[in-house]
Amino acid sequence: MTQRVELLTLCRALGEPHRDLVLSAEGNVSMRVGEHTMAIKASGSALLTMCQDDLVDVNIPTILTLLEGAPSDEVIRSTYREALLSQADKTPSVEAILHAVLYDITAAHVIAHTHPTVVNMLTCSVNPQILVQGALFPDAIVMLGRQQLLIPYTDPGVPLARAVRDGVRAFVEQEGSTPKVIYLANHGLFVLAESPESAMALTEMVVKNARILHGTLAAGGPAFLPSMQVDRIDQRPDEAHRRNVLNIQ
Repeated sequence: MTQRVELLTLCRALGEPHRDLVLSAEGNVSMRVGEHTMAIKASGSALLTMCQDDLVDVNIPTILTLLEGAPSDEVIRSTYREALLSQADKTPSVEAILHAVLYDITAAHVIAHTHPTVVNMLTCSVNPQILVQGALFPDAIVMLGRQQLLIPYTDPGVPLARAVRDGVRAFVEQEGSTPKVIYLANHGLFVLAESPESAMALTEMVVKNARILHGTLAAGGPAFLPSMQVDRIDQRPDEAHRRNVLNIQ
């Protein structure tokens, strides 16, 4: 399959109603298709029914110019149009700037943004920090990493792109690695992946982790693994091999 066909397959899978990840035109997905280019869902398109015409190519450096100063809504709209390399009648997702930032500062090849109900029950709670307070079981560590990133609620678009940029940089400085999972308080979820398949796998593991966390809260609270055990699982050679097989770095 070509890159775009694989991306469309991911979009439709994320949009399947039984997964409860998005409704209607919620969420967005992108793929790095060149050194300075990403293909991203067009605004207003529904992941479940995505087709080739619903993917637009965007020049990453052009859209990144919005991070400078305080651009007006009209400047943002005109810059989005200027950054378009295909489908001039379509508009990139409002979060195109956030995807561009993540491609600029990480090695991600595919980015998937969804609004899983089970995850947002926690991101919209009085204690969203519980999502990043610890690890509950080995497979979550293998798939999602020993730590994930939580960003406080920020206005979507340029402000959120700046907040995520700063949050990722601080995370890398502290953890020595790029986060695979970014939680957005009162908003949703971003996963940074090597392929469409690994983006799906990461999203599914985040959902499973959230479901288990809900269950622990109903049973007295989560029993997070000790940091020594988390480090051991994270560094085990057999688990590193499993990450390679799963194409999750």
